Amino acid sequence: MQYSFRYINSSPEVISLAIIMYIRYPLSFRQVENPLFEREINICHETARYWWNRFSPMFAAEIRKRHVHGSSDAQW
Repeated sequence: MQYSFRYINSSPEVISLAIIMYIRYPLSFRQVENPLFEREINICHETARYWWNRFSPMFAAEIRKRHVHGSSDAQW
């Protein structure tokens, strides 16, 4: 995935992890903050919300692109 992480002080892996945790599990932004804190990644819930607002459209576009291209190759 090629995203514009310019001017962001965190690594793309941390941002991806936070967004995936928010999407995959029924967590609030405050609840996403806790498991990251246990992994010694100290972020605020507002930071997770900012990442969600900024990067989730790019993640969704990538998922849609993979789904469209991958569905034609699917066989039962």
